Amino acid sequence: MSALRFGYGTNGMHSHRLEDALAVLADLGYDGVALTLDHLHLDPYRPDLTGRVAQVRRRLEELGLSVVVETGARYILDPRRKHYPTLLHPAPEASRRVDYLHRAVEVAADLGAEAVSFWSGSLPDGVDEDRAWGRLCDGVWRVLDLADRRGVVCAVEPEPGHFIDTLDAVLELRRRLDDPELLRVTLDLGHVVCNEPRGMAETIRLAGPLLANVQVDDMVEGVHEHLELGTGEVDFTAALGTLVEIGYTGLAALELPRQSHAAPVVAERSLAFLRETVAALPRSEEVRA
Repeated sequence: MSALRFGYGTNGMHSHRLEDALAVLADLGYDGVALTLDHLHLDPYRPDLTGRVAQVRRRLEELGLSVVVETGARYILDPRRKHYPTLLHPAPEASRRVDYLHRAVEVAADLGAEAVSFWSGSLPDGVDEDRAWGRLCDGVWRVLDLADRRGVVCAVEPEPGHFIDTLDAVLELRRRLDDPELLRVTLDLGHVVCNEPRGMAETIRLAGPLLANVQVDDMVEGVHEHLELGTGEVDFTAALGTLVEIGYTGLAALELPRQSHAAPVVAERSLAFLRETVAALPRSEEVRA
């Protein structure tokens, strides 16, 4: 049976300094970290980014932690409007999002990260689908241009309520861009239950070799709220078993942004839950059936 590697997202550790968060996760036995570039953790707009990134890379290597770079910081670009602007806004505004994603790609390259994960954003008022596709494709191409030069995988996450909200939409984006090698998929297990049209195993199999990043949380159908594991409707036996089945080798990192107040305790019991689930998985041929 393939070994899954588990990480924890720093967006669920906002009460911790980054260096303390990394130490806590390593002590608990995590394999990696999903590092959201935000005002608290490796802010890409503060001075001496290169030096700070080098320091974080050394610490990750000392602790034996792998890393993916996440870009879901809520107010990094605008202190009053959440996730504003996005790639779907007009060019002058969208360029600020492209700049942030360029910084994320540079940070990922310098950290030796496995991927940079990002989403489309919600459809702005008054923007039709054709225009949205045009803006999105243009923005993603600009990000991929730098990613190609730096050798960084970019993974698009389907997000409930966003223009790209399902795996099918990510695959359509890839098709419109002629299937770029470095454009892959981020899949949030909770989102599969929340709003994907297929079941867990079928969705993961459809992503297959394009899957570069997995986010782990629980959720209930139709409600976009990240819950602790075992408190929603996600079938973790099916999810983890199918990840093993397809030979997934990337990080599967907890995405619990509302649990910062109890992060060490939540991280500990989440890892125990995942390990117990993996230990109870049937043999691979039974999972496949």
